[in-house]
Amino acid sequence: MTPLLLIPLGIMGALLLCAACTVYNQYTYWKKRKTLHLELVPVLGHNYPIFFGLSSFVTHSLNLYKRHPKARYYGMFDFRKPAIVVKDLELIRDICIKNFDNFMDHEPFVTEEMDPIAGCNLFSLCGQKWKNSRRTLSPSYTAPRMKLLFDLMSECSHDFVRYFVENPQAAKDFQARDIFTRYANDVIATSAFGVKVNSLKDRNNEFYAYGQSATSVGKPLWILKIVLLLNFPRIMRLFGTTFFPKATNRFFKRLIEETIRTRKENGIIRLDMLQLLIKAMDNKTSDFDITMDNVVGHSLIFFIAGFETTSNLMSFLALELAANRDIQDKLYHEIDKQFGNDGKITYESLTELKYLDMVVTEALRKYPLASMTNRRCTKDCTLPPPMEGYPELRVEKDTVVMIPIYAIHHNPQYYPNPEKFDPDRFSETNKSTIQPYTYLPFGIGPRQCIGNRFALMEIKIVIVHLLQKFVLKFSEKTQYPVEYSKRSFSLTAADGIWLKMEERKKNN
Repeated sequence: MTPLLLIPLGIMGALLLCAACTVYNQYTYWKKRKTLHLELVPVLGHNYPIFFGLSSFVTHSLNLYKRHPKARYYGMFDFRKPAIVVKDLELIRDICIKNFDNFMDHEPFVTEEMDPIAGCNLFSLCGQKWKNSRRTLSPSYTAPRMKLLFDLMSECSHDFVRYFVENPQAAKDFQARDIFTRYANDVIATSAFGVKVNSLKDRNNEFYAYGQSATSVGKPLWILKIVLLLNFPRIMRLFGTTFFPKATNRFFKRLIEETIRTRKENGIIRLDMLQLLIKAMDNKTSDFDITMDNVVGHSLIFFIAGFETTSNLMSFLALELAANRDIQDKLYHEIDKQFGNDGKITYESLTELKYLDMVVTEALRKYPLASMTNRRCTKDCTLPPPMEGYPELRVEKDTVVMIPIYAIHHNPQYYPNPEKFDPDRFSETNKSTIQPYTYLPFGIGPRQCIGNRFALMEIKIVIVHLLQKFVLKFSEKTQYPVEYSKRSFSLTAADGIWLKMEERKKNN
């Protein structure tokens, strides 16, 4: 055998040895701990169906939740990493609130090691970096700040509805996710970046184009890239691989640098997220050393999250209003009573719409922004036995805990007839009967979504403006109930949500 042949054989042998060690570790990991667990799926672990498009996140969440129905939790593997699926509500409370210091971090979908720009975001940051970032960004999302952003958001909503008034043909048959993504794009552009765009008129503006590029996930090559980034971040960095397309990173970095320069040169101060990041970057005495990459990363993830998840929820909400005309009519009458057909909407008056709040709350129950969330153990701790006959479990640092939000929201034990869209679940009379920790659309505890007020205001204001002018109805292409996409990591309809709008007459 020639020496040249020994090199590939050596590499192949090393890979086989590595694979054998991985399988052995997986096979023995939970058995050594004598705890309840799923049967081994070698190397791939138990989350492979969602990565390879074999199952939607919704179906996967439900399947995991149904396994070992009497257990409080059980063990599994997320590719090579041990993970625990937690179903017990008290344990969810303990992990996310009571014992938060033991489970402070998320298992990040992108890290600074994988991508120094995309990894600098509030979801992915861990430990003290996360604490410092959260402290810096929290003032952007208080009720007073939302009130200051209200007029900007209201203007976007007016422009959105006015487009369909002036272009009635466009209202006859439309893809809901497309139009609401454009609205969400415009809201974030003006509220966070100070850039005015109208994506229904200017359909190819840069903001929208790069948002589309960054959220077009699910393709085989994209999935392969993420799997390799997660498992071999240093090697992938050597090849210059980034989480988001390089052009998207460059666009946002250029935009933010130009915006910061313009604000400083002209003394412009806007009470938005970007302004707080600029202040933190200039504050040399702060214990949080924020860089331009930090600013770009936070801004980019804020944009992508609003672009993707909020627009999906608005689409599902519009679908339910079209499917349930009685609910739509009741909501319209509340709006009409409060504002009339063209009454001015204020921040205070929007908060007084109790039925609207019930409708949006129920939409978030039935269609949560994320099907699952997670926490990562930051220091060793102990969980009680998963069920009778098993010992306590010593949870080691870096073990991931998975919480199946969608499955909890659709458990008939907590929400009878869970597939029914029923805002009355959250009436003043009924909401007190809802079991704690069964409603988790924005997560729970100190790491719950920081932008929940922003998202709720964005959704409510456009629904009010829309129903003042239009009635939402099914079109010939509408599918209800929807089938969820297997090619998206967010809650998305497989074939889109097609609807139509008819101009509202006072008697309809």
